Amino acid sequence: MTTTVVPPTSSPPAAPGTAPAPDLPTSGVRSTPGGLRLWGALAAVVTALTGLVALGVTTSQQAAVAQVRDAAAQLVGLQDARNQLVAADAAATTAFLVGGLEPTDLRRSYDASLDAGAQALTLLAASGTHGADTLAQVSADLTTYTGLVEQARANNRQGFPVASAYLEEASTVLREDIVPALDQLVAAEQDRVDAELSTVRTSAPLLIGVVVLALLALVAVQVWVARRTRRTFNPGLVGATVAVLVVGVVGGTTLGGTSAAAVRTADGPYAATVAASQAFALANDARSMEAFTLIRRGSGAAYEESFVENVDRARAALQGDGGRLDRLLVERLDAWVAGHEQVRALDDAGDWDGAVALVTSDDPAAPPALFDELSGALDTAVDAGSADVADGLGGGAGWVGWLLAVLGVGGAVAAWTGLRARREEYR
Repeated sequence: MTTTVVPPTSSPPAAPGTAPAPDLPTSGVRSTPGGLRLWGALAAVVTALTGLVALGVTTSQQAAVAQVRDAAAQLVGLQDARNQLVAADAAATTAFLVGGLEPTDLRRSYDASLDAGAQALTLLAASGTHGADTLAQVSADLTTYTGLVEQARANNRQGFPVASAYLEEASTVLREDIVPALDQLVAAEQDRVDAELSTVRTSAPLLIGVVVLALLALVAVQVWVARRTRRTFNPGLVGATVAVLVVGVVGGTTLGGTSAAAVRTADGPYAATVAASQAFALANDARSMEAFTLIRRGSGAAYEESFVENVDRARAALQGDGGRLDRLLVERLDAWVAGHEQVRALDDAGDWDGAVALVTSDDPAAPPALFDELSGALDTAVDAGSADVADGLGGGAGWVGWLLAVLGVGGAVAAWTGLRARREEYR
């Protein structure tokens, strides 16, 4: 009788010199318990990261708003320093038209504007490291400028013709060295404002994008869990999803509100302040050109061209602000220009003495009084605009970011612990 031998079902013995194959585990990443651990960890990490990203974005936006506020204040300060120095030059050149001792009010105006400009430069240099070297050079050039003005005054008192050369050289230092350097710093601060505003604007969309991705990940986890556990909803995952939604709604609303306020301030009071400040400088520069036209006595056509150009640019600055500035500023500019046309009419007719008398008159309807009204109105507009900029860029609530971070971490804990019961079912 033949006996049939059935081979064993175990694995054949390993070849000599090789290690036996290990037994495969009964559970792993692809098994339900392993999947619950993996997907639970994914849900917890995604939820926590959403909260932490919200904290980071909120903090970054607050820092950007602060940078915008500081850069705007620095820019306005630079423009104020430039404007005061240009105003001082306008007073000096106008006073120069009177032989001997210049009018007291013009001398007082020159001293006040010069002191204000020098003080503004000192405050700007002490307020930060931006442009410190340039500001130091401007201060040195200002010393040169004041020295030349004093030499011009001394020679003018004695009636020496060289006085006008000293005055013109001083004005050249101001317009070719001091003003361009300050304008360069103004442009740099403007670039800072634009760059930080870009960060402010993109904060809300960035957070919303992260929240959407987190929600998609949490939905994918819930679908997997529902299929494996035959339960439609998991309380922990639902809590994590709600936490992410709250982060998106609260964070998006807060960041969006801060962004809207910053953009509204930048397009409103900030733009109006810059426009008024530019018009102030251009008007004072035009006044200097008016005086130089008379000083040159018949050969100052180039200065008159500069006057017209500066007035046109000042008018464009006031009219191009989108209606944020008082329309009366343009009317006051036009009134002063009308007075200038009277001066030119007298000078062109050969009445140089009459033109000079009109430019230096203390009559309330004369060009000096009209210019003072324009200058005062522009100065007031700049001060009011600066205050509005500071108020509009006050920033948002910094605690919101920490609240969102706590929500994210709390949602992560809920996601991980919510799947604990499902994992224990497989033990």
